[in-house]
Amino acid sequence: ILPSEVAKELQVNGQSTPRNYESVPVMFTDFKGFTTLADKLSPRELVEELNACFIAFDNIIGKYKLEKIKTIGDSYMCAGGIPSPDEKRVSNIVKAGLEIQEFIRVNNMRRVEMGSEPWDIRIGIHVGPVVAGVVGKKKYAYDIWGSTVNIASRMESNGEPGQINLSETTYLLIKDIYHCTYRGKIYAKNV
Repeated sequence: ILPSEVAKELQVNGQSTPRNYESVPVMFTDFKGFTTLADKLSPRELVEELNACFIAFDNIIGKYKLEKIKTIGDSYMCAGGIPSPDEKRVSNIVKAGLEIQEFIRVNNMRRVEMGSEPWDIRIGIHVGPVVAGVVGKKKYAYDIWGSTVNIASRMESNGEPGQINLSETTYLLIKDIYHCTYRGKIYAKNV
């Protein structure tokens, strides 16, 4: 539930010190039209499908040394380079996003073959400063805050299904590694 070094700090000190990080890639995913999809499935089918997706996402981000922050409904949030620094954090989060897309593409082929509707995913990534720390007492939660989180969320919500929507900041950091297509200026609240 907690990053190992944060858990150790809690065990030793009884608390964890919040930290500032200057350049953290944050990724959000969510399924377009999820509420409509959810209404068509039994509770069991819904949770089993969502669980299968999130387990796959967990495995993918683990492969790239990213930190799962949380899930909220059908949304999945992760970050790179926290709490442990990682020079490859930005390219790794993009790789993870591409692998998540591929997992969903293959999973949707299976769903369609079974006569089920595909689940279209949107992914957004932004890089910037965050504050990270542990909140809560009954159920500890390692979380991150700041405008970077809000912008990453807006990148996702303004994205197109099957695509990764990058902020300009993110693009400038990965443009020499990945081929990107400019979508034009997109209005995003408070950005």
